[in-house]
Amino acid sequence: MKVKTSELNGIYVVGLSGKIMGGPESVQFHDAMKQALAGNTKRVIIDLGEVEWMNSSGIGLLVSAYTTLKNAGAEMKLARTTDKIQSLLVITKLNSVFDSHDTVESAVKSFG
Repeated sequence: MKVKTSELNGIYVVGLSGKIMGGPESVQFHDAMKQALAGNTKRVIIDLGEVEWMNSSGIGLLVSAYTTLKNAGAEMKLARTTDKIQSLLVITKLNSVFDSHDTVESAVKSFG
């Protein structure tokens, strides 16, 4: 898994790519979430468009990030969820928890 962060209209965007399976490489993702909160960011988008595959540990990373951000008073949205990831979210019923958008731009606009 690779993690790339950027900012778009004051929103912290975390782009993930590769295979998301948790483990030691998840440290980068957790660091990105800590960096967002350290910067007092209240709006975060997780861009999943370049993710090839995700297992239950990867889903756990998203849930953990969502909980951490929500507890800090921040909002998190998903962007460019692939069909595979979307079906995982439906199976786990997390599609009702995560606000998911087709593009990063539409996720940005959804913050209002």
